[in-house]
Amino acid sequence: MTPGSGLQAGLKNRHLSMIAIGGVIGAGLFVGSSSGIATAGPGILLSYALVGTLVVLVMRMLGEMSAANPTSGSFSAHADRALGRWAGFSIGWLYWFFWVVVLAVEATAGAGILHGWIPAVPQWGWALIVMAVLTATNLVSVGSYGEFEFWFAGIKVVAIGAFIVIGALAVFGVLPGVHSEKAGLSNLTAHGGFLPHGPGAILTGVLLVVFSFMGSEIATLAAGESEDPQRAVTKSTNSIIWRIGVFYLGSILVVVSLLPWNDPSIAKDGSYVAALGSLGIPHADQIMQFIVLTSVLSCLNSGLYTASRMAFSLGDRGDAPKAFARTNSRGVPMAAILASVAFGFLAVFFNYAYPKTVFLFLVNSSGAVALFVWLVICFSQLRMRKIIQREAPEKLVVKMWLYPYLTWATAALIVFVLGYMLTDTKGESSGRVTVLLSLGVAAIVIIIALLKEKLTAGRPAPAAEAVASGQEDPEKVPTA
Repeated sequence: MTPGSGLQAGLKNRHLSMIAIGGVIGAGLFVGSSSGIATAGPGILLSYALVGTLVVLVMRMLGEMSAANPTSGSFSAHADRALGRWAGFSIGWLYWFFWVVVLAVEATAGAGILHGWIPAVPQWGWALIVMAVLTATNLVSVGSYGEFEFWFAGIKVVAIGAFIVIGALAVFGVLPGVHSEKAGLSNLTAHGGFLPHGPGAILTGVLLVVFSFMGSEIATLAAGESEDPQRAVTKSTNSIIWRIGVFYLGSILVVVSLLPWNDPSIAKDGSYVAALGSLGIPHADQIMQFIVLTSVLSCLNSGLYTASRMAFSLGDRGDAPKAFARTNSRGVPMAAILASVAFGFLAVFFNYAYPKTVFLFLVNSSGAVALFVWLVICFSQLRMRKIIQREAPEKLVVKMWLYPYLTWATAALIVFVLGYMLTDTKGESSGRVTVLLSLGVAAIVIIIALLKEKLTAGRPAPAAEAVASGQEDPEKVPTA
């Protein structure tokens, strides 16, 4: 394949399967769940169930569109076709912005763990090393990204699976050699009830856990570089229910059953470390640090891949520099990768130099992008269903349930969550600050998109990625 000929189908089925499974297990699950438990008690299970249901519905909509037209631009390309060029431009750049900020957050978190193990290397040095290694991995080929992610995700899956099995055995008192006086299903109701802080805490818990689900959509972006994109999208969409049920609800249920929700060790050590420690498992903190580090590296690896493929898609559609859409002989969009990692390095610098000003602004102003993406997916699916039915009904191999009623209900729930975030006024990263800053950045991007659309009015729109990759007949690609 010659340079500039597009992305290659370098991801194998096992890569896609593990990317899909691992995509829903973010570092936020291990690190951030303790604050959710402290806020809602055992009722945090309802918060996770509510957000999990939301993600399942959104992924069903995205699966419907992506199975019909697999593309590395995923929901951005679908929004481009369904809602207009401004929508694809806006949500694509916002999503890119979200992930390059995540690169800095995760690189700093990973560097903190590594510095604790090998303090001779400064924390900023570890952040540089981690970013450099994963950048090199992504530059080699999409297959190398897939291979790294296969093992990163595999470690996460095995670890959380073992945690659930061991924890469940302990809860029921049948774990050999271990007798925990605190463990038992009675912990769900014995310490102030299932909702010790009242029903309102469920919604507060939603705000704390919603962002740990970001990443579920990565499989639909990666499917465009697989041998059988339609099969990959269909498989990942159909399996999202059990993945969220097992890894999120299952593991959190084990945590709040092993220990009382108000046990001081949960806030002090973190929920999973405290749960393992209550069983007397030696070096529980080091074991969990290794698992969290793996999750961080997985998130970094996928974040760089996702940001670069979104940049590639934007370049391919004429919404970013054309260089972003150029690939080398291995099908790697080098310019898109290097631009993404450059901003990531800049954000890492801001994290160390200006943590309370510039970096705090970056984090807050990208914080609500996940919800914006889900909302755009809802509105895109409402239009794309009609387009697909008109252009190629045979491609509707995945269908959203109870269309269009459940789509509208999902959109309404997302708007409600955004509205409820405005009532959260605690701290520098409160829900209100996050929503308002994110809306401000989104407004700026949308204004730029509309101005660009006005300036380029009358010019032919660039061919969709599907045409460039040879997956679609140019005559059959519907335009907005």
